Amino acid sequence: MEPNPVIIAATAKQTASLIFLHGLGDTGHGWASTIAAIRGPHVKVICPTASTMPVTLNAGFRMPSWFDLRTLDATAPEDEEGILRATNLIHGLISEEVKAGIPAHRVLLGGFSQGGALALHAALTYPERLAGVVSLSCWLPRHAHFPNCVKAPSDLPIFQAHGDCDPVVPFKWGQMTASFLKTFMKNIEFNTYQGLTHSSSDAELKDMRAFIERTLPAMT
Repeated sequence: MEPNPVIIAATAKQTASLIFLHGLGDTGHGWASTIAAIRGPHVKVICPTASTMPVTLNAGFRMPSWFDLRTLDATAPEDEEGILRATNLIHGLISEEVKAGIPAHRVLLGGFSQGGALALHAALTYPERLAGVVSLSCWLPRHAHFPNCVKAPSDLPIFQAHGDCDPVVPFKWGQMTASFLKTFMKNIEFNTYQGLTHSSSDAELKDMRAFIERTLPAMT
């Protein structure tokens, strides 16, 4: 992970944090302003940038990537070591917020595509209750290790969203991930966006805003 994530401070007294992870080839700047526009004034936004590495899926070209992607095939071998290393980095970011006085249950994780996959993996394997996780257009990495490696409470709020015309991460993967998660997690919201490709939309952002308000409400 690159040093100095993009941080957008809370505009009121900070009582919560939202860590959002970008997709393959992007940076923390790609999502920061979008996420800042849908959070409450008490929420600090943290958008780290993945380290640059060669990506097998893209013929070894170097780009920001949370872990190596070997192929977009649900049954193919994965970069297990890289996924675990990246998960530890995200757990470290959560710990930094906790040290700064924001309890874990006031920290929301989120991400898009590869970043959403990592956010989901990191949230499910974090040993304390988080506010929830937002997983956009993604899948669950290392799925064969679940539910054995789950450390999160079974009622962790999970917001999953996927466009039904996604040509990169097939919509079917999102559906299969949600169905699998429902076998061991109790609080899953899976939203489908008709005609949406591998991107976000106003309708999706509106639903995300509602989820963020529900899981990170202002403290009275």
